[in-house]
Amino acid sequence: MIQSIRLQHFRSYTDDSFEFDASVNIIVGANASGKTNLLEALLVVARGNSYRVHDMDLVEHDQPWARLDALVDNVDRTVKIVRDPLPSKTYEIAGRSFSRLSLERTLPVVLFEPNHLNLLIGAPERRRDYLDELLSQSTVGYTALIRSYRRALAQRNHLLKSGHANPQELFPWDVRLSELGARIIRCRETLVQYLNTKIAGLYQDLSKSETTVALAYQSGAGSEQYESTMLRQLEERRRDDVVRGHTSFGPHRDDLVVYFNGVLAQEVASRGETRTLILCLKILELQLLEEKRDQTPLLLLDDVFSELDGVRRQALTQHLQPYQTCITTTDADVVVHSFAEASNIILIAKS
Repeated sequence: MIQSIRLQHFRSYTDDSFEFDASVNIIVGANASGKTNLLEALLVVARGNSYRVHDMDLVEHDQPWARLDALVDNVDRTVKIVRDPLPSKTYEIAGRSFSRLSLERTLPVVLFEPNHLNLLIGAPERRRDYLDELLSQSTVGYTALIRSYRRALAQRNHLLKSGHANPQELFPWDVRLSELGARIIRCRETLVQYLNTKIAGLYQDLSKSETTVALAYQSGAGSEQYESTMLRQLEERRRDDVVRGHTSFGPHRDDLVVYFNGVLAQEVASRGETRTLILCLKILELQLLEEKRDQTPLLLLDDVFSELDGVRRQALTQHLQPYQTCITTTDADVVVHSFAEASNIILIAKS
């Protein structure tokens, strides 16, 4: 658990410190007071990066550096971000320095923020990112895998856009993308299968309905022969790809689809049903990370509690009891009344 944190020149904070309980922490403040910035600082301490901006944008305006000092399970963790004179980011854990956090040095964390409620209606990229972020926290080597794929894809696309790419230049990138793509597909399909075994029962439990929910990974080919299929597709589509200037086949074109009673959720799901589905996914994220990492995840709820009705708030509170939770809100009463036990209230004065 995160016991305390000090923020120096981080976002809207010049120098402030906060302490946290092991259970529910309610961060209360007006809009633009810095609630989300505090939650973002916890996320950076936990997994090393922000979900909103690039590293240099985390540094307070007109300041050359930012620093986060946290006490996590009685171990000191520090993140230093330097903007001037040369951009850099370093981590210190128990006195040891690192330039990047490997999976075993991160803390498992689940974030639930308002944009997640649009998971179904957004572009496929949003759902691919959802799978990749969860895999990056639960599968050793996946972060490096997806990074390598994106680099190779950028190289192939650069050749396509140059206007004079030839088969001899493209073939090595075709082979590299096919090999990496097959590994990505297998990881994504395994994750979706895991979620699928649990989401139907959980959804019916939370919604008190008989609606059948199913997830499916939508790809251009199955995982068994994916490498050879992708290589063949890249060769067959080469001429069209040159015209378009981008690669038209691969994991970067796939999607996660959701069905309600056998029909695409985007076509039939109400606003309330969609929110119940997202709530189910967040609960499953907690369970998966705890299972894979053998460590209790941190749960961060950024201004979404008020977006849920009473039934869904009650369902959420029942499932988050085992986890250290930080909830931002403009109205403490909305949150406090949902918990039987006392909560730690953190007041944020408007800056």
